[in-house]
Amino acid sequence: MIPFNIPPCVGTELDYVREAVEDNRKICGDGPFSMRCHKWLQDSTGAQKALLTTSGTTSLEMAALLCDLQPGDEVILPSYTFSTTATAFVLAGARLVFVDVRPDTMNIDEAKIEDAVTERTRAIVPVHYAGVGCEMDSIMGIARRHGLLVVEDAAQGVIASYKGRSLGSIGDFGCYSFHETKNYSMGEGGALLIRNPEHNDRAEIIREKGTNRQRFLRGQVDKYTWEEYGSSYLPSDMNAAYLWGQLQSAGEINRDRLASWSRYRHGLSDLAADGRIGLPFIPDGCEHNAHMFYIKAADLAERTELQAFLKERGIATAFHYVPLHSSPAGRRYGRFHGDDEFTTKESDRLLRLPMYYGLAAEDVDAVVQAVYDFYARRSATTCEIQL
Repeated sequence: MIPFNIPPCVGTELDYVREAVEDNRKICGDGPFSMRCHKWLQDSTGAQKALLTTSGTTSLEMAALLCDLQPGDEVILPSYTFSTTATAFVLAGARLVFVDVRPDTMNIDEAKIEDAVTERTRAIVPVHYAGVGCEMDSIMGIARRHGLLVVEDAAQGVIASYKGRSLGSIGDFGCYSFHETKNYSMGEGGALLIRNPEHNDRAEIIREKGTNRQRFLRGQVDKYTWEEYGSSYLPSDMNAAYLWGQLQSAGEINRDRLASWSRYRHGLSDLAADGRIGLPFIPDGCEHNAHMFYIKAADLAERTELQAFLKERGIATAFHYVPLHSSPAGRRYGRFHGDDEFTTKESDRLLRLPMYYGLAAEDVDAVVQAVYDFYARRSATTCEIQL
């Protein structure tokens, strides 16, 4: 059996967790390991402020609250994303405006955004699918022209970049995930990146249950008090300790995943050249992080057959998002602007192959061979029908 995902583990994580428990005796939020992770994220991304959160979901919730949305405000986002992207803004009171994706990257189509802007639009939420950057120059230009905030859903984008800038550090806020399915994990966790220092104090207050506790701990006030709404968005320092082990080996993890990604792409290139499958596209100026490797079949029926075939071979695969605008909640909380030219059609074609740190080269080759075998069988069946 070749699993779809194995949570990353480099071998030092439990030593750091033990240090948090036995030496530091600090296992609640914002202990020494949290501080190390914050600094690493700031240094590696160039963000002036980074805060660990309990999940990628809660980092988006914090960003949505920091946008100070009012009833009736709208946010523009792709429909091809996880429910979290939308839910965070619904909880903050916004209406959702979905636009189509680009078929080459599955990212929001930057050319469709401006037409969706209304007098009620407050924010744009680009999602960097598979760790491949959206066209951020265009998106930031639209935001400037219309006075909008930009919240990057960079859940899949740690150590990926757009024109030399880290994903998550370009917009007003950037949101990472450290779920066990991501390149770097703390089990459940995330991080919020903040571009403008004017949001720092309020972010800390929202993250600390609506109190100014962080200012108290820094000695800036003599007692802390409840200042506004918030929640408990800070993770345990034990989780941060686990993440710290992986951040220390971030380059090794990235190289390993990129090697698997490249092996897939090279191995499947002949099938792509024959027009049997589609492969991921990386635009100029984008440095991806091999978060996933997917292929595109001809249509939903072929993808379903391919997935079943690979399962018979002991290979676990997964399709991805069901477009949000077609869901009950999507219809209730938002609308699709323009035509759904690619979102549904391309999502029906996409199939994700096994990808994780430590994926053996022979397992990649076995997956590649199985994909070839599937299409060879289909070709033979087609020939028999024609005869």
